[in-house]
Amino acid sequence: MPFLGWSQTATIKGIILDDANIPISNVSIKTGEIGTTTNENGFYELKVPIHMDISVEFTHISHKRVVAKFNLKNGQTIEFNPVMSINVEQIATVVIHGNQRQSVDGVTTIPPALIRTIKGAQPGVENILKTLPGVNISNELSTQYSVRGGNFDENLVYVNEIEVYRPFLVRSGQQEGLSFVNTDLVQNVDFSAGGFQAKYGDKLSSVLDITYRNPIKFGINTDISLLGGSLSVEAVSKDSKLSGIIGLRYRDNSLVLNSLETEGIVKPVFADVQTYLTYKFTDKFHVNFLGNISSNKYNFQPQNRQTNFGTIANPMALIVYYEGQEKDAYNTYFGAFKANYFASEDLTLKLIASTYHTTEEEYFDILAQYRLGEVNSNIGDENLGEVEFSEGIGSQLTHARNDLDALITTIEHKGDYQLDDNIFEWSLKYTHEDVRDRLVEWEVIDSAGFSINPPKTGVFNEQPYQPYQGPLVAFQNIRATNYVQIDRFQAYAQWSKRSELGNHEVFYNFGVRAHNWTVNGTGIESKTQTVFSPRAQFAIKPDWNKDMLFRLAGGVYYQPPFYRELRDSSGVVRPDVKAQKSVHLVLGNEYSFKMWDRPFKLVSEAYYKHMTDVNPYTLENVRIRYRAINNAKAYAYGVDLRLNGEFVPGTESWFSFGYLKTEENIEDRGYIARPTDQRLKFGVLFQDYVPNIPELKVYLNLVYNTGVPGGSPSYADPYEYQNRLRDYKRADVGFSYVIVDGNKTYNAKWKNAFKELTVGVELFNMFDVQNSITNTWVRDVYSKRQYAIPNYLSPRVFNVRISMRF
Repeated sequence: MPFLGWSQTATIKGIILDDANIPISNVSIKTGEIGTTTNENGFYELKVPIHMDISVEFTHISHKRVVAKFNLKNGQTIEFNPVMSINVEQIATVVIHGNQRQSVDGVTTIPPALIRTIKGAQPGVENILKTLPGVNISNELSTQYSVRGGNFDENLVYVNEIEVYRPFLVRSGQQEGLSFVNTDLVQNVDFSAGGFQAKYGDKLSSVLDITYRNPIKFGINTDISLLGGSLSVEAVSKDSKLSGIIGLRYRDNSLVLNSLETEGIVKPVFADVQTYLTYKFTDKFHVNFLGNISSNKYNFQPQNRQTNFGTIANPMALIVYYEGQEKDAYNTYFGAFKANYFASEDLTLKLIASTYHTTEEEYFDILAQYRLGEVNSNIGDENLGEVEFSEGIGSQLTHARNDLDALITTIEHKGDYQLDDNIFEWSLKYTHEDVRDRLVEWEVIDSAGFSINPPKTGVFNEQPYQPYQGPLVAFQNIRATNYVQIDRFQAYAQWSKRSELGNHEVFYNFGVRAHNWTVNGTGIESKTQTVFSPRAQFAIKPDWNKDMLFRLAGGVYYQPPFYRELRDSSGVVRPDVKAQKSVHLVLGNEYSFKMWDRPFKLVSEAYYKHMTDVNPYTLENVRIRYRAINNAKAYAYGVDLRLNGEFVPGTESWFSFGYLKTEENIEDRGYIARPTDQRLKFGVLFQDYVPNIPELKVYLNLVYNTGVPGGSPSYADPYEYQNRLRDYKRADVGFSYVIVDGNKTYNAKWKNAFKELTVGVELFNMFDVQNSITNTWVRDVYSKRQYAIPNYLSPRVFNVRISMRF
C-alpha cells in the first residue's frame, strides 16, 4: 500500500477485479465532474478533492455498480481495489477515511467525530490529547498541555496553516475559558509530539495542526449542556463558489467551580464566535477567511475554604476566611486571509495575512485570614473533625492591577512544487509583535499579627521574641511598565521524496529553518539574534508479510523567546535572552495488524532531547514565570506506546502508556527534576455500545499520571523543594442514546425534522478522586516550618447533554 502522495489533491488508485480476480478494463470511475477509466490491465488513478466527503462511483456495462465514500487529506495517496460482481444485489457503500493511512512523518491523526462525541469537563481537542502518550494534562479545568517534558509555551497550534495564540495573563485553569479550536468546525486533526518537519515552525515540543472544513451542503449542529452550549451553521452557494461555516460557543463553568473547596460567588462566563469562509474565484484561485472574536470574563468573590491534609496519625487542616474579589477579562480578536493560487497540478502558491489582538485585565484585592491547626481525630468525640490546636495563624493581602494589550500581525508566502516524486516546499514570513504591559502586583503576609519580610532582603523579623524597628516591606512587590516591539523574519525550505530501496518503500525529508528577531522598546536596548534549524526524517516500509513501518527523525529545534519569556519575575524585560535550543532524536515503529478480523495499530516511539540555553521557570497552576536568563541545560528521554483499533466493532478506542524523565541543571548546581517531570502516564479512551440496543453508547476517558514536582514558595530555592504532588487519577464516563439517526426514517414527523438527535449524561471524576495541581505554602509559627497544602481540583460532577443536527 503506498503510504504517501503529494499534491494539492489526494489520489485514489488501484486495480479493479471481477469475481475470478481478472482485471476489468474500461470501468468508468467518477466523482462529480472528475472521472477516468481503467486501462487494459484494470488499473486506474483518480485525483480527488481534499478535506471533504466525496462519493466515487465505479460502473461497468456488465458488472454491478460500486460506490465508495472517501475523505482524504492533502497529498494523500490511497489504494482501493474493489471487486465488481455480476450479481444484481446492491453492495453496501464502502467508507474510507484519511486516517487509515500509515504515517511516515510521525503525525497522529485524530478523528473529528471522536472529538465531538467525547466532550469531557473541558471539551475540545485537548480533552482527547490528554489520553495520548507523551501528553500531560493534570488539570481538567485547563486546556493547556505539556508534551514530553516541555511547558505550555512550547506547543505550536495551527488552524488552516495559520498560527494561533493563547492569552498572556491567565494564571489558573478557572480563568482560562474556551480553547481557540472550535470542534464543531473541525475537518482534520493532526498532532506531532516531536521530531516534526521544518515547515511546522520554531517551538521545542509539539505541533497541533487543525483543518477547518469547507461545507458542501447546508447544515445546523447544536449542543446544549449544563455547562453551556454551541451552535454551528454551514452553507454553500448555488454555484458552489462561496462556502462558509460559523460557530458560536457559550461556556459557564459555575457547575464545576462551585464544587471546589473554596466557597464563594463565582461567575465564569466565556463566549466566542468563529467563522471560516471560502470563495472560489476560479478553479485556480481561492480565498479563505478565518475570523474569531472571544470574550472571557471571570468574577470571583471567595468566602471560605477548609482543606484537610496530613496523615491519619497527625491530621491537619487549613481554614481560610476571605474578603474582597477578583475580576479578570480577556478579550481577543483574530482575523486572517489566505489566498491560494493553483498555478498547475504541480505548483501551488499561497499568501497569508493575519492579525491577533488581545486586551487583558487582571484585577484583584483579596484578604485571606488563615488558621493552621491540628484536627480532633478521636472517634466518637463530639468535636471530631474540628481544629483544636492552632499551629499557625495569620493573614495574606494580595493586590493586582495588571493590564496587557498585544497586537500581532503576520504576512507569509508559502509554496510547494512537485517534480516527479520530489516535493519542494518553502515559506517566507514576517511577524510584528507590539506588547504594552503594565504590571502592579504586591503581597503582604503576617503571621500571628507580625509582618513577614521577603527572604531576599536578608533582614529577618524575630518578633515576638525581639522588637523589630525596620521598615515594613511587602513580601512581594512587582511594578513594571513595558512597551516592547519584536520583529521576526522566518523562512524555511524542505525537500521530500518517496522512493524504493530494493523491494522496500522509503521516504526522505530534509529541511532547514531560519529565524531572525529583533527586540525593541521604550528604555530597552535593541538586540538582534539569528538561529538556523536543520531537520530530517527517514521512513521505511519493509517488504515483509507483516505490515510494519519504521521511522527515524531528528534535528535542531530552537524556540526564540516570546514576550513572556523575555520578562523576568520582577517584570523587567531582558532583550538579550537567547533562543532555547533542543536536539531531538525520535525512533518510531508502526505495526498494523488484524485481531478479531478488525484493524489495529501499535505505535511505539523512543525519544531523546538534549537542551541548552534553557530559560528556567516556575509553574503556578498554568502561569509560567521565567527567570529570563539562559543559565541552565536539560534533557528529556522516554518511551511512548499506543494501541488503537476497534476493540468493539464499529468504534475506535485506544490504550496508551508513556515513560518520561526530564531534569535540568541550573548554574551547574546539579540536575533536579523539571516542573514537568511526569514519569509515568496511562491513558484510555474506550467506546462501547449495548449489542441489542446499538443506539445506547458509552465512552470512558481514563487518565493516570504520576505526580510532578509541587513547586516551591515564592523566592525559594527550587533545589531545596523537590517534593512531588500526589498522582493524578481521573475517570470520566458518558452515556448517550441516539433518538434519531440520519440513516433511518421515522413515522413520527417531529423526528424527521432532525438528521440526528442524541441525549446523554456524563459523570466527571466518577471515583471522586482528590487531585491537586499546586500547593499553598503556610508557615508554622512555632517550628518555622512551611507546610505544602494541596489545592484540590474538581470532585465528582454530573452533567446532562443534548446534541442535535439538522
